[in-house]
Amino acid sequence: MMMTATGLFLLVFLSPATPLWAIVADLILLGFGYALFSSPNMNAIMGSVERKSYGVASGTLATMRLIGQVLSMGIATILFALFLGRVEITPELYPLFSTSARMAFVVFAALCVIGVFASLARGDIRGRE
Repeated sequence: MMMTATGLFLLVFLSPATPLWAIVADLILLGFGYALFSSPNMNAIMGSVERKSYGVASGTLATMRLIGQVLSMGIATILFALFLGRVEITPELYPLFSTSARMAFVVFAALCVIGVFASLARGDIRGRE
């Protein structure tokens, strides 16, 4: 999760001058961070419920993931609305668009850092054999 937070934080510095290799490297970091967190987290959650409750636990996880996606789109939309308003995005507005995107990356990186602490607070949970 900290790798994901770092990747999101690095996107704050994205600009038209950012080289393509830096963007690709950052996206790889984001992908690895998500991959290294998602699978063990799912295993820890599914391992903490009884076998008969796997369906409910899996459905709850899918619902929480979807709610997270919806809330993140809502946050991004609110930030774009605050910085840009209800206008068509034209080249004159690219600086404001970049500012709103940077703010979104800051918010999402901060949420990931909170997620790191939430994961650490959970403690060591081992999957059932």
